[in-house]
Amino acid sequence: MEINKLADLNSLRTAPLLSSRQEKKLLEELETNIYNADWITIGIMAPSDTKAIEALQSISNKYSLIKFGNLDSLHADGCVFLKGNQKTGNVFVRSENGLGEGILITCQYDQDSAESSTFGPFPLNFFLI
Repeated sequence: MEINKLADLNSLRTAPLLSSRQEKKLLEELETNIYNADWITIGIMAPSDTKAIEALQSISNKYSLIKFGNLDSLHADGCVFLKGNQKTGNVFVRSENGLGEGILITCQYDQDSAESSTFGPFPLNFFLI
């Protein structure tokens, strides 16, 4: 399957391998959505809590307005699902088997009339580019 736009990721359960060209194009489209959102929530499916936290930190490092606290207190065994909310700063992690791997970004809006949109899954290292 060719990945050329965010919508191409919608049917995937796990993040695809992407070329540099694909990463750049997807990131450009995603950033338009992120900057137009009032806040985002982040879901990370990873093989360990350490990998999930590293992926979350890569997002915070790339975008100075997206920060989370108390990451040192997070722990779950085995495969995990981590959820972070930019608006509240809260982050939770739980063990969960049977998930794919990747990052999901949901753009949220203060206005009830604006519908949230979820994008991904992106590779765990996607925001290191």
